[in-house]
Amino acid sequence: MIYKLIDEPNKNYTATEQILHNRGIEEKDFWHYMNTTDDDICSPLELGEEQLKLAAMQLVQAINSNKRVLVIVDADCDGYTSAALLINYLYDVFPAFVNNNIEWYIHSGKQHGFSDCYEKIIEEGYGLVLCPDAGSNDKEYHKMIKDKIDCNMIILDHHEIEDAPSMYAITLNNQTSQYPNKFLSGVGITWQFCRYIDKLMGKDFASDYLDLVALGNCADMMSMLSIETKHLINKGFKPECIKNPFIYEMWQKNKFKLGENITHMGAAFYIAPFVNAMVRSGTQSEKALLFNSMLKFRAFEMVDSTKRGHSFGEQERVVDQAIRTCTNVKNRQTRAQDSCMEMLESMIEKHNLLDHKVLLFLMEPGQIDRNIAGLCANKIMAKYQRPCCILTKVEEKEVISIPYQTEQGTAYKIVGEKTKISYQGSARGYDASGVTNFKDICEQTGCTMYVAGHQGAFGLGLYWGVINPECEEDSEVNGENIYQFLEKTDKALANMSSEPIYFVDYIYTDYIDAQQILDIANLDYLWGKDMPEPYVAIQGLKITADMLTMMKSNTLKIKTGSVDILKFGCNEEEWEQLYSANGYVEINAICRCNKNEWNGNISAQLFLEDFEIADSCTYYF
Repeated sequence: MIYKLIDEPNKNYTATEQILHNRGIEEKDFWHYMNTTDDDICSPLELGEEQLKLAAMQLVQAINSNKRVLVIVDADCDGYTSAALLINYLYDVFPAFVNNNIEWYIHSGKQHGFSDCYEKIIEEGYGLVLCPDAGSNDKEYHKMIKDKIDCNMIILDHHEIEDAPSMYAITLNNQTSQYPNKFLSGVGITWQFCRYIDKLMGKDFASDYLDLVALGNCADMMSMLSIETKHLINKGFKPECIKNPFIYEMWQKNKFKLGENITHMGAAFYIAPFVNAMVRSGTQSEKALLFNSMLKFRAFEMVDSTKRGHSFGEQERVVDQAIRTCTNVKNRQTRAQDSCMEMLESMIEKHNLLDHKVLLFLMEPGQIDRNIAGLCANKIMAKYQRPCCILTKVEEKEVISIPYQTEQGTAYKIVGEKTKISYQGSARGYDASGVTNFKDICEQTGCTMYVAGHQGAFGLGLYWGVINPECEEDSEVNGENIYQFLEKTDKALANMSSEPIYFVDYIYTDYIDAQQILDIANLDYLWGKDMPEPYVAIQGLKITADMLTMMKSNTLKIKTGSVDILKFGCNEEEWEQLYSANGYVEINAICRCNKNEWNGNISAQLFLEDFEIADSCTYYF
């Protein structure tokens, strides 16, 4: 176990100021960061006034002309919240039009944008397509649609655009406009479009959907260092702002975990994963049920009950059924994930995968559900403390042709086909080992077909070879490219730590400052992307038998005099390591800060995250 102080504590700083300093916020910005207001929300016009006008005009034209409109629901939590916000808002303004003319398309898997619905758009002859949280790079599909039918397309997105925005669609995107906040997700861009329409009509309907804005930005891991994003998340999760049926009922059901105020981390652990589980592992009808529960005009409709043991004819609200179904699907996904983990761990042992710095799994088609490959990669990465890639074999047929001359010029004769083999899937870096640029490392090997995504979580493709049944000499099935990938990543990661590195804000030795712990615990609404929850280290803590108590559910309590330390799920091995009948055990501990409230009393508390034995002593008398 390695722990490092982020920066030497400044004696003139409060705990809050030290935390902000350690997260890269300048001293002059401390007050502002902690006291954001609605003045920190950017104007929708920053997305481009001309594009906004055109988008609003096309929407109004579709309504006036009674056109059919399709909303594409992107396949993640940000996509669902974006589409739900847009449809709910339009229902506020044009309820009859929404009921009669607007439809929505839910992807069958993890597709994004227009890729699997452009043919439907053409065949059905939609007059307008709205694509929130996706579609910026689907320019070829935009052209196909425009070439076939008279259909307008509006993109409300936050993903980076390759080359220039589409010529065939109106694109509102904070990455390619003058919008100053590049860390606002798709639901935020959608909300700003609705704010613009509000401004045109002198209304304020968009303010009712800040809870959806908050959830989408949390789920998409937008940076909490952004003043605007941080303000929208914190405001959207205020109790008075939680109005969406799905979010409200999830909050009520999990209130013992989420508390009286939903935080970024609370939503990231107890709401967003249920949406993402449904997107990855739910059936089409289950996904539709979830999405309907986010629509205020659908969520409270009565449907036939699916509860176990329900009476004949018994009914329940859509939102209640959706939340129970989400829980069932999440449990189903967890079982599938556990099964995959067993298979991956057996592969590690069988093929000596730990010999390399990167755990590279080359899977056959059907061995692992692509919808949970990323989840399994996360778990393997955390358990074995190194980057992980789970890739599945892909075979693509290529036609073999030879040229020959004709009077009209060169023509080609098809003489056969060959099979190109690659492995494609999900890759995960491991920040705790000090590797924060794993995507760049993979790309710099020169062995990748593609890398796409964020530094710590991205898609990866590796070329294997070609089989040509017509000519063995033209076959290249030897995997040399993948062997080179492993060699080069081994070299690039040669100095990677073999154990986790904890970056701590404070190191306590003789005295644990209880007030400091409370001050840090009270900042729980700040933790999120780029604002990680603080760790503190306790160095040289001597533990005697009378300091240890095993409570219910294998929760260990260590009483230090000033602050209690709790270890959840303490196993027998850990108890034996910490217990000394005649003497003491000295440990170095990594902890998280917590505020304990009981019967009106508030006290500082620490949760034990990790520890190592530094010394021990047994008394003989």
